[in-house]
Amino acid sequence: MRKSRQWLTVAAAVGIAAVMASHAAAQKKYDPGASDREIKIGNTMPYSGPASALGELGKTFAAYFNKINAEGGINGRRINFISYDDGYSPPKTVEQTRKLVESDEVLLIFGTLGTAPNTAIQRYMNEKKVPQLFIISGAAKLRDPQHFPWTMGFMPDSQREARIYAQYLLKNHPQGKIGILYQNDDYGKDYVKGLKDGLNGKIQIVAEVPYEVTDPTVDSQVINVKASGADIFFDVATPKFAAQAIKKIAELGWKPVHLVSLPSSSVGAALKPAGFGNAKGILSAAFSKDPTDPAWKDDAAYKEWSTFMDKYYPDGDKTSINPAYAYLFAQTLVRVLKQCGDNLTRENVMKEAANLKDFELGMLLPGIKINTGPNDFAPVKRMQMMRFNGASWELFGPVMTGEVGG
Repeated sequence: MRKSRQWLTVAAAVGIAAVMASHAAAQKKYDPGASDREIKIGNTMPYSGPASALGELGKTFAAYFNKINAEGGINGRRINFISYDDGYSPPKTVEQTRKLVESDEVLLIFGTLGTAPNTAIQRYMNEKKVPQLFIISGAAKLRDPQHFPWTMGFMPDSQREARIYAQYLLKNHPQGKIGILYQNDDYGKDYVKGLKDGLNGKIQIVAEVPYEVTDPTVDSQVINVKASGADIFFDVATPKFAAQAIKKIAELGWKPVHLVSLPSSSVGAALKPAGFGNAKGILSAAFSKDPTDPAWKDDAAYKEWSTFMDKYYPDGDKTSINPAYAYLFAQTLVRVLKQCGDNLTRENVMKEAANLKDFELGMLLPGIKINTGPNDFAPVKRMQMMRFNGASWELFGPVMTGEVGG
């Protein structure tokens, strides 16, 4: 009888262990690109071509994921970051993205740069139901969870940013005349629309001059904007062309109120090539602490970022804002993947990406937090105006939303 009871006890224990093991195994859910050992993350970046100055974003991503791997990975899983050069060419972005999804079988696409490249793959990513996460574009159409539930932005959208500039101009230069230089694609047109919406016809726009990414320079366009009689210059460009415009304005002896869009506010990538003296007085807006701003030299988060750069990306330009942006993007992705736990399905990745509540990161400006929801695919929504003093950016005014009364 005793042996029978012992056998039953052992059998019950074995049964319970089997159920627990089965339950534990059931808790682990994987889609292509995820396993017990690794998480594959895909990316395209313009390491060559007209926007190659922004390739440092991809290099920073790689460096940050190397840091995470050195620290044990995400829930014990190593990040396998696969990044290909797309040359800022939408057809190439499509080709490389299909390779990442169909051949490399990544879990998700992360941090693709540019409005046109992201637009080119948006429908494909949503048809395949593969996350297109924290893209580097301010296009409003790339933040549309109702129609594209697999595509999510990160930074403030371009129209919101341009409305912030409109609010500044309405308050400080209501009698001005605005001339606009813009990239002739959705990236540039979004900024133009946002500025017009924010101005509501209250300040005259006397010139809207486009340039193509294949143009060798924008010198002639700058001359045309000056000839319009504008005394406010809104410069919507990538760093290469923004630097050209700043130089040309100096050569012409023109002294407009000069606003540059966020992608061209990098000290290292745009203002240094243009010449600090030429760039003095330029205005922009930011959501991240700028590495060149001496206000942050004793800031704990800045020191942490600087240490990261020294150890994992020593060749990186610490005067450029782009590695600081990339650091924030990558930190946020790591947070999402940690929240996923052992449920590393593409559906759950998007669910957790839309479940960030008052998430604070040290390199965000004070007063700015990350928030998302099922109907809110715009993680960062606030910015602060800044002015270049000839050596670094200086923040001024309140943190703004770009909304009416915000």
